[in-house]
Amino acid sequence: MLQRTAVSPIFSSTSSPLLLMAIAKRIPLMSFIQHSYHTLHRPSILSCHHPDHRPFARPVKFSSRRAEFCSLVSSAASRIHESSSTVATRVSGRETKAQRRAARNSPEGQLRVKIDMCSKSGDLTEALRLYDEARRDGIPVTQHLYNVLLYLCSSSNAGSFSDLGLKRGFEIFQQMVIDKIDPNEATFTNAARLAAGLEDPDMAFDLVKQMKNFDIPPKLRSYGPALFGYCEKEMADKGYEVYVHMNETGVVAEEAEISALLKVSAGAEKGGRVYEMIHRLRATVRQVAESTMEIIEDWFKSEGGGKVGLGKWDERKVREGVVKGGGGWHGQGWLGDGPWRVTRTQVDEEGVCQCCGEKLVCIDIDPRETEHFARSLSSLACKKEVKSDFIRFQEWLRRHGPFDAVVDGANISLINQQHFNFRQLNNVVNKLREMSPSKRFPLIILHKSRVTGGPAQHPKNQALLERWTNSGALYATPPGSNDDWYWLYAAVSFKGLLVTNDEMRDHLFQLLGTSFFPRWKEKHQVRLSVSTSGLKLHMPPPYSIVIQESEKGSWHVPMSTDDDIATPRQWLCSTRQSS
Repeated sequence: MLQRTAVSPIFSSTSSPLLLMAIAKRIPLMSFIQHSYHTLHRPSILSCHHPDHRPFARPVKFSSRRAEFCSLVSSAASRIHESSSTVATRVSGRETKAQRRAARNSPEGQLRVKIDMCSKSGDLTEALRLYDEARRDGIPVTQHLYNVLLYLCSSSNAGSFSDLGLKRGFEIFQQMVIDKIDPNEATFTNAARLAAGLEDPDMAFDLVKQMKNFDIPPKLRSYGPALFGYCEKEMADKGYEVYVHMNETGVVAEEAEISALLKVSAGAEKGGRVYEMIHRLRATVRQVAESTMEIIEDWFKSEGGGKVGLGKWDERKVREGVVKGGGGWHGQGWLGDGPWRVTRTQVDEEGVCQCCGEKLVCIDIDPRETEHFARSLSSLACKKEVKSDFIRFQEWLRRHGPFDAVVDGANISLINQQHFNFRQLNNVVNKLREMSPSKRFPLIILHKSRVTGGPAQHPKNQALLERWTNSGALYATPPGSNDDWYWLYAAVSFKGLLVTNDEMRDHLFQLLGTSFFPRWKEKHQVRLSVSTSGLKLHMPPPYSIVIQESEKGSWHVPMSTDDDIATPRQWLCSTRQSS
């Protein structure tokens, strides 16, 4: 068994920040591990360059059971196996209150509480003081606390503690390796952020690559330090390498990452890459933020933007591309040549651009996608709700459906109201009934408490509820349920309209985790506005609010909004000046 000896920290309190940065740039994670083993025998940092120093034959892997180190002195073939364990305060569901209280009041528990408070307040100095005190007193530092400390150090790079955060961050990272604490995704991500603080995206990317050796899948945030670092340094090709690696690991880039690649591509006048990134925005983001809109606008106005494009193209291939893509784009590359005419504008209710007069298209949804989404929604709802309750609801729908529209009763009743307003709900229900080809009532979803207590006890409201119930148009969700699952599933399964002003952005809808939902929502959600002139239903637009590329080569890019019905959406219209 390897005997531990007193070890001088690799980065002592007297180490200069410049020396630290130079060392950190030379030593990626695997070198950290090698160096940590070496330090157990040679306290001096210069021993890293000792003639007997040999690299590992293969990467060292941490696991919950064993950690393998190769001897750097005797031979690369000799290995030392030690059981590694993470010292943590674990609270079992079977523990008594007294045991849980004892765990919280233990030195380890108190240390966690104090450092977590430092994390909330962003107090790096106090967190480091607590850490140094704990190590001096022999209090074990867990994986969680190491990650919190690394997070604080990596988050301080933009503030007054930049040098302190970098200096202590790498020291703490190395100590974690020495203590044989299992790293996780947060460990690597925070280390990558430290590398970003050194303006070293290569090191940040190496850390992400090495996560595979530890069987740790990277997250989107893991790639940020490398990707944004390369883009800030205008290293476009390296940024694309990160993007390819993301795709290989199944990590989907979001608007911030795509916009960064778009900007660096535009700056390098890589027209093909700009085209690719705009289409990635179309497929994943659909509507862009103001900052992204400015990047796209600058590209179309630039000299490089005017240089790309075909003066003549195969119209048949373009039409085939439109059909194959489902409409709204063709993917055949830039069409037309010469400078662009770029204008911020709006489209009317019919989808006609008020600048160029082109009518935007409505992109159809594949019925098979809708059916698949309904099945996924049902499966997820049965896991989150009481399964028997939701199955009972599905059986009720089969007996009483189909419905042309579904109403989120609670949401509609409370729009611009201080109290639940049955009269407002009834007015909306009657409007929808008049619009329905079958003249049927829409399906009204209300929680059981809404149909039994409060305003529901008023005689007029009781009469309304009885009328809807007798018509098979009211479903009361059971106590303890989330009625969102019920009205969403009903609207999707019947392919009908959903009447609600709910923005559907909370945790429940994030669980759906699919690009289909925003497209479905755009084509099926009906919103309500209330004013002194009465109620107004805002039907889904007859066109798709998504980046569109026409068969003539023009582009229309919508800006994202906060679902404010009263504020017109801004669009970017780009057409060739020669067209």
